[in-house]
Amino acid sequence: MGYYDQDYPTNRHQKGNRGGYFLAALTGVIIGALLVMIAFPRLGFGNNGLKGGITEEQQDGNSENVQQNVELNVTSAVTEAAEKAGDAVVGITNIQQGNFWQQGAGEAGTGSGVLYKKANGKAYIATNHHVVEGANELEVTLSNGKKLPATLKGSDVWTDLAVIEVDAKEVGTIAEFGKSAALKPGEPVIAIGNPLGLQFSGSVTQGIISGLERTIEIDIDEDGMVDWNAEVIQTDAAINPGNSGGALVNLKGQVIGINSMKIAQNAVEGIGLSIPIDTAIPIIEDLEKYGEVKRPYMGVELASVEEISQYHQRNTLKLPSKVISGVAITSVRRNSPADKAGLKEFDVIVEMDGEKIKDIVGLRRHLYNRKDIGDKLKIKYYRGGKVNEVTMTLAGETF
Repeated sequence: MGYYDQDYPTNRHQKGNRGGYFLAALTGVIIGALLVMIAFPRLGFGNNGLKGGITEEQQDGNSENVQQNVELNVTSAVTEAAEKAGDAVVGITNIQQGNFWQQGAGEAGTGSGVLYKKANGKAYIATNHHVVEGANELEVTLSNGKKLPATLKGSDVWTDLAVIEVDAKEVGTIAEFGKSAALKPGEPVIAIGNPLGLQFSGSVTQGIISGLERTIEIDIDEDGMVDWNAEVIQTDAAINPGNSGGALVNLKGQVIGINSMKIAQNAVEGIGLSIPIDTAIPIIEDLEKYGEVKRPYMGVELASVEEISQYHQRNTLKLPSKVISGVAITSVRRNSPADKAGLKEFDVIVEMDGEKIKDIVGLRRHLYNRKDIGDKLKIKYYRGGKVNEVTMTLAGETF
């Protein structure tokens, strides 16, 4: 009992101290919590004092979950270029008459084209020669799906370019031409067109400039011999059948090439080819204005020396053994520039303006790319085994 009586006052004193400590601690916790809520309102407390800002109704399942909407800005130089040039690219349908066993006309193929000009109530479209070749009728499909009858203004097999026209009333966007001479390998570009037909109209593919001033051999008359070397831009932007005649576009939204072809082999991937716009513009202007390309004309029929047997090189052309290349004249048109300059059958041209001429392709390239109607052309040639020189004045072809 004494122990108890002695301890009781001591124990009571200790309990009083513990109560004070508890109240002080509790007050500190509350104050600390309030400070946390004020200083960091997003760390654990939200609406109605519930963690994460979820309402009581949401906890009870009486409301849909809160959804956060995030708007992603995907605008880029590519999307802006596609938006600027896209509506200027159209679909072109080549319609050809059927034969005796077919009723009426039918669709022979589809391609693409680029609206580049509006004038005097007409809109003009650049495309490929092979897109419109053999057509009895042409139909243009605008980017909004509107279909318009089209008329062929002119076509050029050598450059694979053509111009057609439509009524301008329904036409809005016109393409802006850039400068293909300013292109650099590795520069981003996009191709716009209608691969595999109008089902995929307005398709946009992205790539880079893979190469400039590429030379592709072209057999125009399909006789197994090279007739022309096309100078093209190489790109890895996907170009498929139906893209022909469409636009190759830089990141400014400017057309810098007319898509023409691709190398389609099992072992090859990503080699698309486009006609440089700097090359295309003068051709397009001639086709629009004249219906044909005004090129300088010599008035001769030709054959590459390499294609002629060694017997005729030595006995018919009388060439020295050291001459193994050049271009033989097989006939001369009467009153032509060549006739007026004194050139004759079996003469062999080996130089033009100091440039060596090895074959017909080289001669055409020099004549078509470097000379204009009315220019003087200096020619070195062999006749009867002796070298001669002559200067002719080039005329325009009249037939």
